Amino acid sequence: MKKKRGLSFIIFLFINLSLLAQNTDMPKEAATAYNEGNKLLKAGNYDGAVQQYNEALKHSKDHRIYYQLGVTLKKQNKLKDAEEAFNNAIKINPGFDIAYNGLGGTYFQDGKYSEAVVSFKKFEELTKQKSLKDQAKEYISRSLVKLGDQTKKEGNYEKAIGYLTEAINYKPFDAAYVLLATTHYENGNYDKALSAADQVINMKSTNLKGAGYYYKAMSYKQLQDITKAKENFELAKKDPQYRKLAEYELNLLK
Repeated sequence: MKKKRGLSFIIFLFINLSLLAQNTDMPKEAATAYNEGNKLLKAGNYDGAVQQYNEALKHSKDHRIYYQLGVTLKKQNKLKDAEEAFNNAIKINPGFDIAYNGLGGTYFQDGKYSEAVVSFKKFEELTKQKSLKDQAKEYISRSLVKLGDQTKKEGNYEKAIGYLTEAINYKPFDAAYVLLATTHYENGNYDKALSAADQVINMKSTNLKGAGYYYKAMSYKQLQDITKAKENFELAKKDPQYRKLAEYELNLLK
């Protein structure tokens, strides 16, 4: 089957809190190094920022220092170290909501989707801002879609459908519906595959309508409704990514 678009790339929000430390709430030596680290991070000097954060940690184990260190290490793709830094921030301040967001994004980038779901759910639980709750729900959904895709590839369709259904409940992404349609199709549940494909097709803003029409046509083909199968293959042909597949199927149905 053709690989779906929309699952391969995601940018996770890292919230800069204007976390400039004051000498009154952090030891002077720590505050000086920490603030310098923030300046270097903003300027894109990640090695310099890490050096300053580590210097700050010699004088204070403040959760903000660990958080900014985690952000910087993630930008360097040092994911294991970033995970450790975010976890240290959480250990020091379990209510520090954005640390769970940072940790979830790092887990996601590292392919640890189950862990990412847990972290993002904690972020969604703790944050008080509606905009951040909405972001958290999006991240939970994207992580569950990845988890569903991973589980489907392992042949556990029932579990995959559970993850994808949960993902849609958090945020109904087109990619989630396409993957759900694919999973139902491969599992022989053609009516459910049709329903999921229609959800994609009926979305106003999506670039995956071709995928929806293709799996709808494939399901009709299995249900022996050749007329509707041909109609949907013709519609799938309009999408360059599905043109050859649709044409191949149409030739088989001649």
